[in-house]
Amino acid sequence: MPVTDRRFSCRAEADEAADDRPLNPSAAPTLGDLINARFSRREVLRGALGVSALGALAASPLALFAGAHEVMGTEGEAVGAFGFTEIAHGVDANHQVAPGYRAEVLIRWGDAVLPGAPAFDPRGQSAAAQLRQFGYNNDYIGFVPLPFGSGNSDHGLLCINHEYTNEEVMFPQAEQPETDTARERVEIEMACNGGSIIEIKREDDRWRVVAGSPYAQRISALDTEIAISGPAAGHARMKTWADASGTRVIGTVNDCAGGITPWGTYLMAEENFDGYFLGDLQGHPEQGNYARYGVPAGRYDWGRFHRRFDVNAEPNEANRFGWIVEVDPLDPSSRPVKRTALGRFKHEGAESIVNADGRLVLYSGDDQRFEYLYRFVSEDTVDLTDRAANRDLLDRGTLSVARLDADGGLTWLPLVFGQNGLAPENGFASQADVLIETRRAADLLGATPMDRPEDMEANPKTGRVYVMLTNNDKRRPEQADPANPRGGNLWGHILELVSPNGDHAAERFTWEVLIKAGDPSRPAVAALWNPATSASGWFACPDNCAVDPQGRLWVATDQGTAWKAASGTADGLWALETEGERRGTGRMFFRVPVGAELCGPCFTPDGRTLFVAVQHPATDGTKDYPGFERASTFEDPATRWPDFDPQMPPRPSVVVITKDDGGPIGG
Repeated sequence: MPVTDRRFSCRAEADEAADDRPLNPSAAPTLGDLINARFSRREVLRGALGVSALGALAASPLALFAGAHEVMGTEGEAVGAFGFTEIAHGVDANHQVAPGYRAEVLIRWGDAVLPGAPAFDPRGQSAAAQLRQFGYNNDYIGFVPLPFGSGNSDHGLLCINHEYTNEEVMFPQAEQPETDTARERVEIEMACNGGSIIEIKREDDRWRVVAGSPYAQRISALDTEIAISGPAAGHARMKTWADASGTRVIGTVNDCAGGITPWGTYLMAEENFDGYFLGDLQGHPEQGNYARYGVPAGRYDWGRFHRRFDVNAEPNEANRFGWIVEVDPLDPSSRPVKRTALGRFKHEGAESIVNADGRLVLYSGDDQRFEYLYRFVSEDTVDLTDRAANRDLLDRGTLSVARLDADGGLTWLPLVFGQNGLAPENGFASQADVLIETRRAADLLGATPMDRPEDMEANPKTGRVYVMLTNNDKRRPEQADPANPRGGNLWGHILELVSPNGDHAAERFTWEVLIKAGDPSRPAVAALWNPATSASGWFACPDNCAVDPQGRLWVATDQGTAWKAASGTADGLWALETEGERRGTGRMFFRVPVGAELCGPCFTPDGRTLFVAVQHPATDGTKDYPGFERASTFEDPATRWPDFDPQMPPRPSVVVITKDDGGPIGG
């Protein structure tokens, strides 16, 4: 979704804007090929057994806990796990939430985070001010109760990623900036990237940010020093003119989804890092490595003023981005750490679960067309009684990539130096090389290219893992068949992965399609939903997800510019049934304002509060909606959400949702 000719969001289509060829050269079968094979067999079964593909999906044999949350109506009709009245598809300048719920803005771009932060002045911004204020384009949200370990749902820390910036609605456009002003704008953007940690408390039935909190932190791309640890730390390919040790880096960029570990640390997942680099690396030893990631994409001008973002001036700097960063929200004096054992790619999410044997298992998607699903299994076990004992747990373990087979099986392929061709004859001299070039290593192992894998989250109630596959319009038309007739996946899928006996460290899983997204009333979409899905229950382009304390699945969408125009409706949050007769039906709960996407759904432990991030209001596809036929600018945005003040531009914000009667979200 380029919002000007050089801007982008977490949507990965911009990575290939100059070339329709995918960055992944793998000849392995695509997910579309495998789904086609599976549903083709279902068509045979349908003829033999009289069961439709939709019915077969709704009554999937993988629904090991079918009916666990289902309730029955007065006449025995299944009414599902959710009890709220859904809202309708549409688009307008404000957000919308289901009846009986209250949705209030908690914190906005430019609001104070650190003590001494000045009041937000959109026409008088500075990098120094922004480093103390809430950053731009809030994405992932994680909640850490206070005191830690208490399970308190009325007091805690919010850990929030700031993914990227939209210059066209951030700054006045009336005059071309001079060089000094251009540098200041670049450094404001750098200060806006990263993350914010804020303390929040619920008092008198209202949530508020605790001013002057000792826990408050701002992590930025401009001035935050971050350690590098794990197998790639100190490697020659990680060393730069500013860091001869290869063990520290300034900043983190494009932090999209993330995770909270069982010991209460905050994981920031670096995604589209390629866009921040300028230059031309022709003939350099890193050229092939960088090409596999789309570096340099040059969507931001940072390299004009900070030489480390110019690959000609500093050819190793891009190797220091594309990692997962661990931050301790309970200790602001501690240094964040990039954990290289988790691999380098365009991470979407870093959600984890403690396996039955005590080891940590962490899932992450690589958000680009034809990329892969990854899993990390720690070598050591999690110590839930001693936070400090887990300090370096993420530095030792096995990173694997998924191969999905046509028989419904999934094999996790270890990315280990010296095994399966990851050896000197293929350009790998160490485990550090394997991790720096994770994508190329995964190619060699024959991993299955996916349709833009984004968030992956395990359901602790059932052990199943849900994978959001946002879309892939580059799928070839000749891959279509009667069970998957789209000829180009505009609308996305959700996969359900099942481990044997709940063992998340097992080599073999099984997989199933939960839904194929899109409007089922449109024949060209060929969506796959439970027939009971309502007129507003369908959605397009699943992106983030959350499992609430009851074990129910919630799905946030990110359609992008062209997709919004095609669907005619705004992004939002849907409750999605995963059990029993209503498995595969959705219900629309929240809708964002025009031009925005919904990110970071996060519940408190009691399920009575839901935090969501509204990202890039007024920017994404607004000119394609009736009534909003223009590209937004600072002076003339499609909406001035959330302030609706003519002196204020649109401001990405965190929204807190509660039920009017104080009960659990979702009914």
